[in-house]
Amino acid sequence: MSETQEEDDKDAAARAAADAEAHAATELNEEAEAAEENDSEEDESEEDDEDESATEAGESDGEGDPGAESAELRDQLLRAMAETENVRRRAAREREEAAKYSIANFARDVLGIADNLRRAIDSAPAETVAEGGAKALFEGVEMTERELLTALERHGVKRLEPLGEKFDHNLHQAMFEVPDADAAPGTVVQVMQPGYVINERLLRPAMVGIAKAPAEAADEADEADEAVEANGGAPAAAEESEAAPEAAPGGNVDTQA
Repeated sequence: MSETQEEDDKDAAARAAADAEAHAATELNEEAEAAEENDSEEDESEEDDEDESATEAGESDGEGDPGAESAELRDQLLRAMAETENVRRRAAREREEAAKYSIANFARDVLGIADNLRRAIDSAPAETVAEGGAKALFEGVEMTERELLTALERHGVKRLEPLGEKFDHNLHQAMFEVPDADAAPGTVVQVMQPGYVINERLLRPAMVGIAKAPAEAADEADEADEAVEANGGAPAAAEESEAAPEAAPGGNVDTQA
C-alpha cells in the first residue's frame, strides 16, 4: 500500500507541476499578446495622428487657394473672351473688305477700256462729228462710256476729275509743273489721265500737271544781268563791233577828199 500511494503522490505532483508550467506558459502568451496589441494600437494611433495633422495642414494651406484659383480662372476667362472678340472683329473686317475690294483687279483691267473710249471721244474732229453718220457713231461711243462708268459706280468704282482742285499726293501723281498766273501754286491745271477710287480706296492715281508761280520780271532781269557779268560784257562789245562798219565808209570818203 505504501508503494502504491507514493506512486500516486508522484503522479499527482508531476501533474501539478505540468499544470503549473502550462498555466505559466499561458500567462506568458497572454501577456505577449497584450503587449503586441498595445503596440499595434499605439502605431495606429500615431498613424491616425499623422493623418489628422496632414489633413489639418492641407486644410490650413488651402484656406487661401479658392479665392486665388477663382481669380486666376476669371482672368483666363476674360482673356479668352477678349481673344474671341478680337478674332470675331478681325473676321468681320476681312469679310467686309473682301466684299468691297474683291473686284479691284478686274476693275483695274477695265479702266483701260474706259481710257480708250475717252481718247476716242477727245480725238474726234468737230467737223467729222457734225456729219450725220459720224455724229451717230460719236454719240454711240459717248453712251458706251457713260454706261461703263455707271456700271463701275454700281460696284463702288468712281472716276476722279481733279481739274481745278488742290494737288493731293494721296490721289494724284504730278507729271509736270506749268507756270500759271491765274491759278494758285499747287492747283491741278491739266489732267493727262483720270484717276479712280474703289470704296474710298485708291485704285489708280490721276496723272496731272500742277500750276506754279510765274517768274517775276525783276527776277528775270536780275538773271539776265548776272549772265552778262558772267560773260564779261560780251554783249556790249558786240554792239560796238556792229556800229564800227557803219562809220568806216564815211571815214574813207573824208580821206579821199
